[in-house]
Amino acid sequence: MKLAPWQKWLLLIIVVGGALWLWERFRTWQENSQDDVILEAAARHGVDAALVKAVVWRESRFNPTARGRKGEVGLMQIMAPTAREWAVAVQRPLLAHEELFDRRLNLQCGTWYLRKLLLRYGQTDNRVPYALADYNAGRGNVLKWMNGAAATNSAAFINQIGFPGTRDYVLATMARYEKYRAHFPPRR
Repeated sequence: MKLAPWQKWLLLIIVVGGALWLWERFRTWQENSQDDVILEAAARHGVDAALVKAVVWRESRFNPTARGRKGEVGLMQIMAPTAREWAVAVQRPLLAHEELFDRRLNLQCGTWYLRKLLLRYGQTDNRVPYALADYNAGRGNVLKWMNGAAATNSAAFINQIGFPGTRDYVLATMARYEKYRAHFPPRR
């Protein structure tokens, strides 16, 4: 059976539309796939669940087996020194780094660490960018960028961030945080 040109175009539109619909369904499923453990870790450590979800989105796109270039692993891209610090703080036997692929452990460790950073800089909304920059680039860099007005003004701080990748990280995570705050955790 030979198809007319318009039928070929229609078939192509249907196939592409179906593929896009499936891709969007997959992305939605993936984005909500870790909600249970995010809510659990956020509640345990007193961190806004929307912020934890935004960090997970930026760090791993909700992939519990994600690996970073510098040895970071799991949903929150935990590095070995952070895992050791967490294990000591919560009086847990030290982890083998591979254990951090367990999504619950990874989120407990990462959320504990995020809370530590939020407490370091202050838990108000305008201080979240400082904690995110520390999560991404480390305390030493954040201290270098906190000059003058940047010490108390988060917009000035973001402009002072010396690494474009960290600036993008903070801006993208903050934007996603705002998006999630509107509906996560779900209101019952």
